[in-house]
Amino acid sequence: MTLEKAREYLGVQASMGGGYNRNGARLVLAEVQREHGQEAVDQLIRELDLEQIFGFKAGTKFTGP
Repeated sequence: MTLEKAREYLGVQASMGGGYNRNGARLVLAEVQREHGQEAVDQLIRELDLEQIFGFKAGTKFTGP
């Protein structure tokens, strides 16, 4: 997944909020972490304010199913 596509998906999840969207965002971040590393994940968390929306903190390790 490209970082641009991840931003798009995460933007949709963040705009809706809620538990199901939080889980969707976690899956996207797990994929980003696997393909692009922790720095890319932390950048997206900060850029999209995911700490305030979903409680995700920079430095958190995300793993897929």
